[in-house]
Amino acid sequence: MLSGAAVLAVAGGACAAAALVELVGAPRGRRRQRARAGRLGGLTALLVRLGRRAGAPAAPGELEAKIAAAGAPLHLSPADVMALKGAAALAGLLGAVPLLAALPGRLGFAALLCAPAAGFLAPDVALARRARRRAEGMAHELADVLDLLRVAIQAGLPVGRALAEVGRRCGGELAAELHAAAARMELGSTRSEALDALVARCPLGAVAGLAAAIARAERHGAQLAPALEALAVEARADQARRLRDEAARAAPKIQLVVALVLVPAVMLLVGAVLIQALAPGR
Repeated sequence: MLSGAAVLAVAGGACAAAALVELVGAPRGRRRQRARAGRLGGLTALLVRLGRRAGAPAAPGELEAKIAAAGAPLHLSPADVMALKGAAALAGLLGAVPLLAALPGRLGFAALLCAPAAGFLAPDVALARRARRRAEGMAHELADVLDLLRVAIQAGLPVGRALAEVGRRCGGELAAELHAAAARMELGSTRSEALDALVARCPLGAVAGLAAAIARAERHGAQLAPALEALAVEARADQARRLRDEAARAAPKIQLVVALVLVPAVMLLVGAVLIQALAPGR
């Protein structure tokens, strides 16, 4: 029979794990604006409330940048993430309590120290993973989006209208962020504020270059289309380089499969044929 502490630890660990799954696997794309209570997943909201009641520490300044780079999953604010970190640390502590007596020697005390730290850092790892996945997805669509934006600019559209049209007509997260930047401008944000938000939410160096090119064109009257063309060429070169690197990493894996699977299979087939040929009575 499980003790009360063990049951509480298992429940807390399950809630923390499920909340992290919600954080990592939150659906991508545009969301309608809803009430704050309806934005959070059920288990995530539960852990957020638990962390707030436990007295989660104040959010550091860089946490907002991490959330923006991850696309603000589940519309979490920095305070929500800090509350989630505190709740995950508490769940890790509760989960390590039964191990204190089960593990030999000092391993129980080590688990008691490491489990809360792992729980506290788990949301940071989840945000970094999501930001990395978003960056990879945006990198694949970057060159096409830049080419379409260049065509729109050359057709005579203003920058805000060009961003909105490209974002509306293209799919993908980068196009959605461009559309959101155009919407911020229409709602009264300055162009510099909208571009800063775009750079924060798009963890790609080329997006920072795009924002700098737009700001330079606005400030000095420079032509924007040549800068967009240069960025698109560079993006295609980077994409080709990534494909070559992936192909180079795949070659040893293919050789390993050949060595461990195909070669033994062929040797067994050859051995079976030889045994059948040398068998008596043939």
